[in-house]
Amino acid sequence: MSGCCGRDVVFDGVSAEYKRRLWMVIALNAGMFVIEMSAGHLAGSKALQADALDFLGDALTYGLSLAVIGAALRVRAGAALVKAVSLFAMGFWVLGSTLYQVLAVGLPSAPVMGVIGVLAMAVNLTSVALLVRFKDGDANVRSVWLCSRNDAIGNVAVVLAAVAVWSTQSGWPDLIVAALMATLFLNSAQQILRQALGEWRSVDAQRIQIPSETEERAP
Repeated sequence: MSGCCGRDVVFDGVSAEYKRRLWMVIALNAGMFVIEMSAGHLAGSKALQADALDFLGDALTYGLSLAVIGAALRVRAGAALVKAVSLFAMGFWVLGSTLYQVLAVGLPSAPVMGVIGVLAMAVNLTSVALLVRFKDGDANVRSVWLCSRNDAIGNVAVVLAAVAVWSTQSGWPDLIVAALMATLFLNSAQQILRQALGEWRSVDAQRIQIPSETEERAP
């Protein structure tokens, strides 16, 4: 976002509108986690379970983001670091689950995948529409957008996987989608980690700079 006098201002989430939208998205994500995780177990689909875990991660991410809005930059950067670590953990969990499914071989239920996938896709596209105005900002705000975007991409992939499982009668499309989603988690975690570390270090840089300027002004 651009500030006045030609200066760029990084949006930090301090907006009543933004907070209202976050509450709406939290409710949507928490509800879909319960629905999709249950359906994933029922269908034997790792892609659905991976996507459900992403819903849970997003609900927690949005809650943490709300809690630190308006706090000091280091606090907000610290919250973003926590979210980056959680995304790394989810990515590796999905990769491990995918490997287990390959070894345990079981064909997921394509109809359940399709129905739940379409429902989840509708929820995620709604979340994206609610947050798209606030996709740029500090690491805390940026992490919210990346998680929402990941959900939308993931659900489109789950629906495509359901079609592929049904048409090929093979579980491999489900496993491939789960692996791709894990890669997406890890990539987003890396982006958030990089920005959060930059903001964290900028606080130290400012602390060093301020005493130096004070010394220069001293007679």
